[in-house]
Amino acid sequence: MAALLLKRLTLQTIKTENTCIRRRLGKYVVQKTALAEPSHIASAPRPSCLIHAEAFSTEDTQDKREKKKKNETAFHNVGRKINERIIQVLDEKGNDLGPMHRANVIRLMAKQDLRLVLRDPGAQPPQYQLMTGTQIYQERLRLRGMERAEPKPGPTLTKELTFSSNIGQHDLDTKSKQIQQWIEKKYKVQITIKKGKTTEEPENKMEEICNQILQTMPGIATFSSRPQPIRGGKAVMCVLRPLSQKEENACRSALGTQRGDALNRGNGNDGASNALHQ
Repeated sequence: MAALLLKRLTLQTIKTENTCIRRRLGKYVVQKTALAEPSHIASAPRPSCLIHAEAFSTEDTQDKREKKKKNETAFHNVGRKINERIIQVLDEKGNDLGPMHRANVIRLMAKQDLRLVLRDPGAQPPQYQLMTGTQIYQERLRLRGMERAEPKPGPTLTKELTFSSNIGQHDLDTKSKQIQQWIEKKYKVQITIKKGKTTEEPENKMEEICNQILQTMPGIATFSSRPQPIRGGKAVMCVLRPLSQKEENACRSALGTQRGDALNRGNGNDGASNALHQ
């Protein structure tokens, strides 16, 4: 790229110098002619010509390449611009027509009034499909809908909640429901529990409250940061996060196994009771 740029600049410099030399010589010849001939015969000097050169920039070249690459990967009709001699062809119904020469494909397109779309460029040979204009339009709409439906990655927001360890059970239940709503919306929740001042309480009460809140959300949340003392032991902070899809599946499997074991134990006890009654 650097060699190409240097070559273009060198050619442009030589061309500019030659133009300037011609301009100077032309002006000198005109002046000499004007002095040699009468004033009514001398011709006026010709106006100088401007040289228009296209600006060259590596950024513009990079943008053009990215745009070209995007257009190549987009779902569109390639027309008659088939780079490969032999390609794998599917008809408009998806049936495999086998390998075909590009000249035969072009004739088939013209005969049936179909378009050609690149399906799998990595296949050997590359796979193309014959489609109608309506099929191409519907496929574009389908792909656009899939792109919109895909969740866009973004920063995980964190909600903060602070309350005292003297909180009553009713208020704690209310705050637990609020935390669960945030967790279901895929928020992280930072909980800070301050030590109560008016009553004497066990040292681990604040940690127990954190664990109690987590136990109200089985299969939904887990600790992102376990309870740990802050502010010199005057408060405890923890962070809850929603379970990942893999963790949710594992939790459902564990809960299903536990329910099955409990049901089997119940059936076993009923069978033993029936045997005793008999």
